[in-house]
Amino acid sequence: MTGRPILHGIRVIELACDEPAGTIAGPAAGLQLSEAGAEVIRIEPPGGAPAAGSVLFSVLNRGKRRMALDLDGAAGRATLAQLLDGADVLLHGLAPARAQELGLDDAALARTYPGLVVSAIGGWPRRHPLAASPARETLVLARLGLLDEQPGHRAGPVFVRMPFAGWLAAWFCAIGVMARLIARRRDGRGGAAHTSLAQAALAPMGMHWARAQRPTPAFARGLSKSTPIPLHRCLDGNWVHVHYSPDAAPWMAEALAAMGPAAVAAENAKYPPSHVAPNFGANKAIMATRPAQAWVEHFWAHDVAAQVAAPFGAIYASEQARVNGYAVALDDPRRGTVWQPGPAYLSAPPPRVRGPLRELEPAPAPTDLPGREPAAPASAAASPPLAGIKVLDLGAYLAGPFATMLLADLGADVIKVEPPTGDAMRRLERVFAGTQRGKLGVTLKLGAPDAAPALAALVRWADVVHHNIRMPAARKLGVDDAALRHINPSLVFCHISSYGPAGERKDWPGFDQLMQAACGWETACGGAGNPPMWLRFGVGDYLAALSSVFAVLLALYRRDDGGEGQSVAASLLGATLPTVAEAVMLADGTVTPVAPLDAAQTGVSPDHRLYRCRDGWLALAALDEGEARALAGLAGAPAQREAWFAALPRADALARLRAAGVPAEPALEQQGDTFYDDPGHAAAGLHARYRHAVYGELEQVGAFWDFGDLPLALDRAPPALGEHSRQVWDLLGLDAAQVAALERQGLSSSPNPSIG
Repeated sequence: MTGRPILHGIRVIELACDEPAGTIAGPAAGLQLSEAGAEVIRIEPPGGAPAAGSVLFSVLNRGKRRMALDLDGAAGRATLAQLLDGADVLLHGLAPARAQELGLDDAALARTYPGLVVSAIGGWPRRHPLAASPARETLVLARLGLLDEQPGHRAGPVFVRMPFAGWLAAWFCAIGVMARLIARRRDGRGGAAHTSLAQAALAPMGMHWARAQRPTPAFARGLSKSTPIPLHRCLDGNWVHVHYSPDAAPWMAEALAAMGPAAVAAENAKYPPSHVAPNFGANKAIMATRPAQAWVEHFWAHDVAAQVAAPFGAIYASEQARVNGYAVALDDPRRGTVWQPGPAYLSAPPPRVRGPLRELEPAPAPTDLPGREPAAPASAAASPPLAGIKVLDLGAYLAGPFATMLLADLGADVIKVEPPTGDAMRRLERVFAGTQRGKLGVTLKLGAPDAAPALAALVRWADVVHHNIRMPAARKLGVDDAALRHINPSLVFCHISSYGPAGERKDWPGFDQLMQAACGWETACGGAGNPPMWLRFGVGDYLAALSSVFAVLLALYRRDDGGEGQSVAASLLGATLPTVAEAVMLADGTVTPVAPLDAAQTGVSPDHRLYRCRDGWLALAALDEGEARALAGLAGAPAQREAWFAALPRADALARLRAAGVPAEPALEQQGDTFYDDPGHAAAGLHARYRHAVYGELEQVGAFWDFGDLPLALDRAPPALGEHSRQVWDLLGLDAAQVAALERQGLSSSPNPSIG
């Protein structure tokens, strides 16, 4: 078993018959399962996929086998039934009515294929009033109000060029499938593991959208979208994104001193205050005096996290990306040898990059396939998928804590450890709370010799230890893989780094913003001819968190299959780079073109963009030929459309578009509070409510999955500092004298007196 891929013997049917051009979530989820060892068979319509010649299609579907089936005919349905009879997983994006028409609704599948795991990725959850709407990312973001959450170079909603919801949904799908496969071993049955673009898009909003009965001033303040972002234009016209204050770097310190306090204050006064850079304006003026590359090399030499806002796709040439396998050279049948994204995580055995999409004709009989694992006797109890799994969270900031929060959502028992002074992110209270629900919170000063017995007790308790502490610091604190595995050899240890576990930058500091810069998204999101623009959704952190959870579940699945504990790894760079899959780097070093965002930040084509009506903005996504023809027949040629929309109230324009079969939605604005008042969102499980020790009733973004007959665990608020310390020490068997000694030495703390 040592060399076999983790998902060896798992068969996945990826149903792509109703898939619009440019679809990411389903194919990307299938790719993750394939490269973890599953056999993935892609079902396409008889005429083939509409975007089969695109770069994105070739990347997302490598390693799979495909078959053309007409599901509206008896023969196609019979062949699909034969395939499903030998399958473990079905992925599809069918609307509920279409799934029922094809006999692929959850109830029908459960009757016919009780062991089958089914993950549907829609635009909206299946219990949402908009569940039948086309699964078009721009429309989902518009209706949720997220296009208004992104800063732009003009007022109003802006088109978000990075399809982040599709990429996040792919990971949610793959994680849901893995969680359900783990639960299948326990329960003896398959079932639903659904997610949606809306749920994925809302994941980053957990740090922005929340309501509290008794908010503190810091919680109420949140993070304004008008906060200036430290993206600075340099002498050569290139831009550098700096994270946190660069004032201690020698060049910057010398220049600030030379400017003098009055001049520094005058430059700072030109911009709103920045919570990351107290001398934001002066930094901007000083950085204009040297070339971009000179600045980043100086910053790197002095431990200041920074990146040049690179052209889209230039990251493929990065030695750091290549040495970690995040960029791989493959033979493409259309384009020759190209550099394209590799796996985003590391496990044992590692994920395997396979060759191009191949044909599968005719359909193999189930007896010709690897046998499915025997099912355990079904249990009458309905427990969350990961019930009984124990996770120790030693992380901070966003990526590590969000990953462990997802494991808690899935039913794992999670203990969060933070220093007695509190996690560094607690100062940003809404952001902190958005990654902490479901956990028991304790305080412990890691690295202190007298804290070692308590840490050892935590590690012996855990199945999984997860953190994103930089590895040199982790070794000093005694929380590196070797130290923890010495305590608990069966442990699954997961680490999230910034730049990957190998290469010159393996221990460097890094943040989501810098990965957006390095991968070209800041340049792409700025719009043609504009300065770069950071996506405030923090996508790199969330992608890294999700890829790490997938790796953890693979490791647990293998351990339960007779394997041992192991180390798995993810990174911000590794998780962000796959989102560049729209382009590849050719052998001559050039990058294939992508559709650019226009200078007005309204869209990428006349058929896929925002239009301003008389009383507000709307978004449309006419992504197939029929929809594009209907739009042209209604609103005229592209040059005429802005005037057509501007003359109409938004409701009238939407009514006409929908009557003509053109997918469109209003681009709603200022939805942060309105989101929690929407009964449709509540009915679909998009809200979570619980009592918080400080805030009273706390409302946050809710479920990211729908497991049908299995519940999620969304009933515990984020912990206040030290809230569960006594409870956890008692659980682990520390006696009163040991606990008192920890508290007396300042190594742990009792619950906050204001709690309870």
